[in-house]
Amino acid sequence: MASRFARPVELGAVALAVAVAVLVWAITRTYPNYDSYYHLVWGRELLDGLAPSFEAYAAPTQHPLYIALAALLGAVFGESADRVLVLVCLLSHAALVIGTYRLGAEVFGRWSGALAALFVAASASFLLYAARGYVDAPFLALVVWAGVRAASGRSPWLLLVAAGLLRPEAWVLTGFAWLWAVLADRRAVLVPTLAVIAAPLLWVLTDWAVTGDPLHSLNSTSELADELGRVRGLEHVPSSFVTFVSDTVRLPVALLALPGLVIAWRVLGPRALRVPLALFGAGVVTFVGTGALGLSILPRYLTVPAVALCLFAGYALAGFTELRDDVWRRRWLRASAAATVVGAIGLAILAPSLTNVREEVRFIRATHDSLVALLDDPKVRDALACGTLTFPTYRLVPDAKWHLPDARIGARSALRRERGIEVFALGQKALRRYGFADGTSPSVNIPGEGFTPLVRHGLLSAFSRC
Repeated sequence: MASRFARPVELGAVALAVAVAVLVWAITRTYPNYDSYYHLVWGRELLDGLAPSFEAYAAPTQHPLYIALAALLGAVFGESADRVLVLVCLLSHAALVIGTYRLGAEVFGRWSGALAALFVAASASFLLYAARGYVDAPFLALVVWAGVRAASGRSPWLLLVAAGLLRPEAWVLTGFAWLWAVLADRRAVLVPTLAVIAAPLLWVLTDWAVTGDPLHSLNSTSELADELGRVRGLEHVPSSFVTFVSDTVRLPVALLALPGLVIAWRVLGPRALRVPLALFGAGVVTFVGTGALGLSILPRYLTVPAVALCLFAGYALAGFTELRDDVWRRRWLRASAAATVVGAIGLAILAPSLTNVREEVRFIRATHDSLVALLDDPKVRDALACGTLTFPTYRLVPDAKWHLPDARIGARSALRRERGIEVFALGQKALRRYGFADGTSPSVNIPGEGFTPLVRHGLLSAFSRC
């Protein structure tokens, strides 16, 4: 159903998406999130011939391919790898938008694909994930392009394996693809079976080689969720599903997806919908499994089904363009126009979301600048000889480790307070973000006995005791 990719309009859209990604990266100057900074640190540890510190206090779940990417960027760009990682994620977001169009065009038609891509591009959540260097950005791009290849009858296995080394959700999707391939041709099972096994096996081997526990990622994620008091358990899955999906793609898009699915099922048939249904089903299975295993229930775990909803919503609004029956085409057009008018109310909801993204980016930039200025201050550098540099909680630890790889750095919520440098967050938002965490005593935000003021830069201040 899709047209050839070489059309000038489509090539222009690709060029525009890439240009916007580079422009956003250049003018916004954002930095990676907590998890991504840890992957940069682990990548540098590998380059130094050390085992990655997977078992560090409050360390996030490791993602093998992201560590490899971080190591590569660190080897080429040095400390600037953090900014380059953000660029990679913004380009991945552009690839996700274009891939959503291609998948939608392949399954539903060009105009449906274009609207689906617009819904993905307009998602503040997807944009923020990319701007903060989350692993989700390249993961989603790989998954969607694997879907493009599968929908057009080509092999998706390499892309699915790569996605499975970024997030375990791809394992379920690969399993669905394996089942489809085996039912289609029972003789050609070798490559699909290897693809199903490859990512989980490499993930387990990585955990085993580094920590001695092949299930370290699963165990540590569960323990960290318990320690941080995050929402867990099957009883929270239904309500969290509705909330997270509507927050990711906005409520009007999520509501449009249901009639889009019903109409597509009747007009196109379930076989034509196998890829978007697999995307949605794999995400739901993973989300429910997360609750069943007692892991944290997070919005990021529903990004794949959110993309599928964008595809069905695009078809709900533009599927009439593929009809040949003039009567039904006109009726669908009228319904689509009415839905568009009603859905325009969503713009009033979307605008604050984009404003929140801008405010978040400004805050992250201010925090990063404050941290670098503080860590580069000669007084701080001299005082590092006195002992450990500590933060109230774990949240700024990997950022500091990336900038000062040879310093002793930790969190006061996990360390005994003795000598060294204590860093504190200033201002209500910074204090709320970096000064408090579940299970942490508020006293970590008060200087220890004998500590005296050292320096202050922006949102951070430091006290020292030698």
